[in-house]
Amino acid sequence: MPPARDEGPATRGAAGSGRLPDPFEVEPLAAPPDAEPRLPGSKSITNRALVCAALAEGTSVLSGALVSDDTEAMSECLGQLGVACRVGERDGSGTVQIVVEGTGGSLRSGGAVLDARLSGTTSRFIAPVAVLAGGTRVLDGAEPLRRRPMADLLVALGELGAEVVPLGDPGCLPVELHGGTTGVQGGEVSVRGDVSSQFLSGLLLAAPAMRDGLRVRVVSELVSRPYVDMTVAVMRSFGADVSLDDPAGGPLVIEVAPGGYRAREFAIEPDASAASYFFALAAAGAGRARVEGLGTSSLQGDLAFVDVLASMGASVERATGHTEVRGTGQLHGVEVDMVDISDTAPTLGAIAPLATGPVTVRGIGFVRGKETDRIASVVTELERLGIDASESADGFTVRPGRPSPAVVSTYHDHRMAMSFAVLGLLTGGVSIADPHCVDKTFPGFWDAIESLRGEVSHDPAP
Repeated sequence: MPPARDEGPATRGAAGSGRLPDPFEVEPLAAPPDAEPRLPGSKSITNRALVCAALAEGTSVLSGALVSDDTEAMSECLGQLGVACRVGERDGSGTVQIVVEGTGGSLRSGGAVLDARLSGTTSRFIAPVAVLAGGTRVLDGAEPLRRRPMADLLVALGELGAEVVPLGDPGCLPVELHGGTTGVQGGEVSVRGDVSSQFLSGLLLAAPAMRDGLRVRVVSELVSRPYVDMTVAVMRSFGADVSLDDPAGGPLVIEVAPGGYRAREFAIEPDASAASYFFALAAAGAGRARVEGLGTSSLQGDLAFVDVLASMGASVERATGHTEVRGTGQLHGVEVDMVDISDTAPTLGAIAPLATGPVTVRGIGFVRGKETDRIASVVTELERLGIDASESADGFTVRPGRPSPAVVSTYHDHRMAMSFAVLGLLTGGVSIADPHCVDKTFPGFWDAIESLRGEVSHDPAP
């Protein structure tokens, strides 16, 4: 079952969503959307680039980087490890230039308390980085993050020579990490890939700074493979030597040579997961959404969400420098495996009642371990709105229907809030509990939504 329903005012620290009422009623659009939103930089790329830049020799400049609760958590954890990150002025979409003074892999040893807040990527990426140097550190996070699985990564770190001491439930945060006298030196390790690809990505990101490099064997199905491909692409952009052996029917093996990273100027593309809300809005609302900077060369697998919309009847144009979705006035039902684009499954679930036939999503059983159980929570909130929805072990089915007015619980999950906001824009009657949870990855979300009406209806936070 999903967690208990959110109650009470939001307490998020990140700026961007102003002081909206809680719950926040989403007013429907008066006309089909015509959107060219200014989106934040990719959270996934920003946090990967921050790690690479932190371990590089020299000064890197990250342009178009996202500043949100998740990326602030990463920057602050890196700061505790001796990395200087200078953040420029945030623009309206939440992007900035970040200057990172690289350490060449020589991190501050011991003593730091690393607070990953609610950020899964930060917790899974910073743990292998933290044991590169000697000494002892505590890695912790907010209560919802403490419930998320970490066991496979912690076991892998133990196999590489780190000592991991649980300070709470085994396999979860908080943990005490001991890098020994000289830190983890690398070698060979096996890791499962069917719980979270972030475990593999975290090990890979730290690997160039290991004296002996790293050879990782994936011993199960790898979920969200495009995110691992993204990790490798960002690493290579910073000069890492990474090779993949991916035989048909055999285990994926990735080898990372020692030698570190090289500092560079690195441009971060807009966030494809954030774009999904506007693409869905256009497809289900007979409108148009065009996102510049997201095209055929994108590193982000979540852009494939537009292919799902195309299979449902939307018109999609993917060019080198942009992607555009146009609604045709009708969405068909679909059965789709979203294992590689699981972050967009709530987006599809939220617009699914507006299709002409059932929408079935499968292949995403692992998202039950995200910020919330994104299968049970999507179904629970659709049912709260009077929609016929059901869950399976690895997905859900949603049948056509008109939502009844209700307050949608978000379970501290930014994607629940933004996905169901799309449904509210199309139908009305949807109020979002804890609207400030969007600050985790998209601080300017509500302003971006209001800009579709031609004006911003509330003042952004200073």
